[in-house]
Amino acid sequence: MSWQKIVLASNNKGKLAEFQALFDGANLGIDIIPQGELGIDDAVEDGLSFIENAIIKARHASKMSGLPAISDDSGLCVPVLGNLPGIYSARFAGEHGNDAANNAKLLSKLESYRTDEPVVGKFICVLAMVRHADDPLPIVVQGEWLGEILNSPVGEQGFGYDPLFWLPELGKSSAELDKSEKNAISHRGQALARLIDALKTA
Repeated sequence: MSWQKIVLASNNKGKLAEFQALFDGANLGIDIIPQGELGIDDAVEDGLSFIENAIIKARHASKMSGLPAISDDSGLCVPVLGNLPGIYSARFAGEHGNDAANNAKLLSKLESYRTDEPVVGKFICVLAMVRHADDPLPIVVQGEWLGEILNSPVGEQGFGYDPLFWLPELGKSSAELDKSEKNAISHRGQALARLIDALKTA
């Protein structure tokens, strides 16, 4: 592995903080540069899956920077809703990144599906890395975090759908976990651990 700098194809502050904390702990000697610091705008995410969008974003950041790039495409999938909001998680209610509106829309969509049984949900994270913009063999890894969807928000930490994501084994929502707890078990934490393992042998 000869890279010293890698562009992170995201301007989401919550993702950046989680990513930086996890990557710093790996001690790979690689500087992670958020694409915003290089004046790179978000890519047009017109793929139909997390994998497609992750690769699109990584290629865009690499092309614009001339550096290797890593991207994260992640979201919440709820099987009873046909795995929505899925790739549209950040803009489910229309406005990109409006967490309150997205959570409210999800709760509204689930009203007719509520029974005595919990509603299952899973956070998905796909990370893609390209060595250059036209890399024919991107490194692609995935993490999945299973939980239940609450009837109302609980907790003040995290971002996105964290306040609605209940972890029965812990008796907490994702938004009640501190950063180190979340990073140890989350979808992003799982995917990053796999990416770091791949980088160590690349």
